[in-house]
Order: sequence, then structure tokens, then C-alpha cells
Amino acid sequence: MSNRRRQAGVTLVELIVAIVIVGVALGGLVAAYNRASIASADPLITQQMLAVAESMMEEVMLKPYTGDGTKGATRATYDEIGDYANYTAQDVTDADGLAIPGLGRYKVSVAVDPLATLLPDVTTDQARRINVTVTHGNESLTLSGWRTAP
Repeated sequence: MSNRRRQAGVTLVELIVAIVIVGVALGGLVAAYNRASIASADPLITQQMLAVAESMMEEVMLKPYTGDGTKGATRATYDEIGDYANYTAQDVTDADGLAIPGLGRYKVSVAVDPLATLLPDVTTDQARRINVTVTHGNESLTLSGWRTAP
């Protein structure tokens, strides 16, 4: 009789099964990594929309509550917050109307509405709600602010 010992190792079938399992696991990891890298651009767009909205909100809030009653022809000549009422979906520009490079796909609109307030002794003609909305494709961001008469 021969005295053979069983040799240690893996069979071809075991090796193929191990390769298939590792391949499926790596495929799942690559798919998750790809999905994460695609979604990583969204926060950048949201941050840019927020920066545009904050800039426009600051511009509106720095204007006096009331002015001479006539609306300026351009944003550079607006002299009160009411001039921004119905500023609808326009390209992002500076106050003089010059386009800002890199923001061509963004649109900004402003609405200034009387605010029914719960503050004591403040009537609707003494308070305004300012909504600045920035859009980029199908995404939009609205920033709201409140202003009362001095």
C-alpha cells in the first residue's frame, strides 16, 4: 500500500468561486464610489446658489425702506426695497447689469411683499418680507428676510 498524504491547497473550483465573490464585492464598491463622486458636485451648486442669494439679499436689505416712489430703470438706480418687487428670473449680474463670469446657468428673482406680522404695533404697511430665489436647472433655493419701517 502506498502511504500518501493528502496535499493542502485549493481546487480550481474553489479558486473560481473566490474570484467571483471578490469580483462582485469590488463591483459593488466601484458602483458606490461612482455614485458618491457624481453626487459630490451637488453641494458645490447649492453653495453657489446660497452665495448668490445672500449677495442679492444683502443688496436689497441695504436699500432704504421707502424712497421717492419712482422705480429706477436698473438695479444701480433702485433707491428702495420696493423697487425689487417682481424682479423675476434674471441672469446673475452685478448692480450695473454686467454678467458675472461662471454664473451663466443661474437665475435670480426677488419678491417683496407686505408681511402680515404678529408683532405688536406693526401694521402690514410697516413690514415687508423679501424672498430671493436662485435657480440652477431643476434646483432652486429660496432665502427669506424681513424688514420693518424705521
